Amino acid sequence: MAEGQGTFRKVIYPDRGIVFDRNGKSILQNTVIYDLMVIPGKIRDTDTATLCRILDIDSTEFHKRIITAIIKNKSYRASVFEPLLSNEKMAKLNENMYKLAPGYFLQERSVRDYPFDAGGNIFGYLGEVDSNILKSPKYEGYVMGDYIGRAGLERTYEKVLMGQRGIEFWKRDNKNRLTDRLEDGKFDTAAIAGQNMYTSIDIDLQALGEKLMQNKLGSIVAIDPKTGGILAMISSPTYQPKLLTGAERRKHYAELLLSPAKPLYNRSVSATYSPGSTFKTLQALVGLHEGVITTDFRISCSGAFYGCGSGKPMRCLDYGTFDLLNAIRMSDNTYFATVMQRVINNPKYPNIDSSLAVWDRYMYAFGLGHKLGIDVPWESSGNIPTPKYFNKVYGQSRWNYCTFRSVSIGQGEVLTTPIQTANEMAYIANKGWYKTPHLVDSIEGGDTFDMLSKFKEKHNAVDIPDSIFDVVHQGMQDVVDRGTGGGAKVPGIAICGKTGTVENYYRGVKQPNHAFFCGFAPRDNPKIAIMCVVENSGRFGGTYAAPIVGLMIEKYLNDTIAKNREAIVEKFEKLNLIPPRIYSEMRTVDSMLHRKDSAYLLAKGYIKLIRDTMELDATDEQEILDQLKREKEELKKEQKKKEDSDAKIKFNTDAILPNEKKKPELRDTLR
Repeated sequence: MAEGQGTFRKVIYPDRGIVFDRNGKSILQNTVIYDLMVIPGKIRDTDTATLCRILDIDSTEFHKRIITAIIKNKSYRASVFEPLLSNEKMAKLNENMYKLAPGYFLQERSVRDYPFDAGGNIFGYLGEVDSNILKSPKYEGYVMGDYIGRAGLERTYEKVLMGQRGIEFWKRDNKNRLTDRLEDGKFDTAAIAGQNMYTSIDIDLQALGEKLMQNKLGSIVAIDPKTGGILAMISSPTYQPKLLTGAERRKHYAELLLSPAKPLYNRSVSATYSPGSTFKTLQALVGLHEGVITTDFRISCSGAFYGCGSGKPMRCLDYGTFDLLNAIRMSDNTYFATVMQRVINNPKYPNIDSSLAVWDRYMYAFGLGHKLGIDVPWESSGNIPTPKYFNKVYGQSRWNYCTFRSVSIGQGEVLTTPIQTANEMAYIANKGWYKTPHLVDSIEGGDTFDMLSKFKEKHNAVDIPDSIFDVVHQGMQDVVDRGTGGGAKVPGIAICGKTGTVENYYRGVKQPNHAFFCGFAPRDNPKIAIMCVVENSGRFGGTYAAPIVGLMIEKYLNDTIAKNREAIVEKFEKLNLIPPRIYSEMRTVDSMLHRKDSAYLLAKGYIKLIRDTMELDATDEQEILDQLKREKEELKKEQKKKEDSDAKIKFNTDAILPNEKKKPELRDTLR
């Protein structure tokens, strides 16, 4: 017991690995902050009143924290009592630690610092481990109070970035103050910093993309087609990464989680959209390779696709006769509906099941219908409809091409993620192959855990001749030079692109169209493959998405935006395209937050919706509820102060009417 009181075992947390962008700029580094730790079994006779006053908590909250620490981590182990102390609290605690030892001590932490105010959805954030995390074998060695990557690169590369904890043994004096290292550090072990990582991200391009997507819902993804390295990955709305570090982390986290615009939701890898007319480039590749069309194949459009007989015609915006190049340039629906119909009804396959299965194999080879394996969490697989799916929905042999004809123009059952769409452009740019999109290119000190080897492999499951890609490239260049994607044009750069205007529904109600644009540049020796989606813009892909992509391409290839085009950047920075329904939902949630009614939020399923969307664990959900509870208690205190103040003021009372003459009481009928 004497030895235990006279010595102190101090855990030294290492610096997490630093993350650099493709140009060697440090984009994720470290700073120091402190947690107040408690050992519940050693707090007897400490000055609890002083502690509560410094931390601005009451005795009820104090006892709750102690009980929680004992339940989670036993009475003889150290637990976090107050995380990420502010400078003010830190200064006051330093003055009073002699009153609080040995039950309390300050634990130095290395927390994240962000030199650039961009990339929140890429980096992710750190959070305290909970019991659910500790149950997982892959997190063996962590203890309550440790911090761990909870999203983004921090989560995927946790074991690379975390480093190795060290231990120091210190002597205490009779006032429990730390004095000297025990036996000059003979028993100490040094902390080992995490490994540094070098990414493919261009942080300046990332910052431009986030600026262009301000006040919009959607995503931009840009890839180096030769390496698969992600140059920029914007999910909008995003958040300032610094909000999720430091003393105010919990407050900001709860606010972000409850926002109907879902700033913590990484749309780039998790959101799925019908790709619209951007899908027509793939239909052209399949049609040419299967031999059901040639470049000279022509179709006349009189306003709709009538290839399904008496079925409702599929509307077409363009009138006239089109060959393949002009069909791509003008994005003609009838042409590509006919192309897919020929693929599905191809007589060389015995039945529609087998012909659709062949079409599916093309789509999977293009990187659709499955997770690509990107190195950030929560990637969605999208959807490519299969014979099995249609047999289940309609019954065996009770469906045909006309059942899913809208798939031919990128609507209906087909769904893609932004990362898949950008990768699809990389595939076309490379004329038939891609490497799995990824953010981390190399790890300083070596890839000890073999996390990067899969990003070196070429994927080229279908052997399509270069001549077919050349035709599609020409059609895509025509889209930008003299077609629907003219807004993406950049002087001096040959850009190949494709517009898309996507119908969509929210809870069964039709919403304004999404605007899509994707492409690559320059046409010869492509260096960037890119896509942009602006949700519910209500306009065509060429109106909003194409100019945004053009600016991103210009910035990356020229390293600057021309002076005479800076006004376009400013225009899009100020342009607000947030859908009205989001503002409506914001008002609803703000109203509930104003009432501080966590029970109502739970009953109405808001927290469940957040949990399902963000894959929250118990700690994340509890942070929301704790935040609401704290705010509700603060509101009660404010109301009580006001009531006490009002009670001291004398008012002249109005005349009292007889009961039968009183005005009827107004009742609040809205619930």
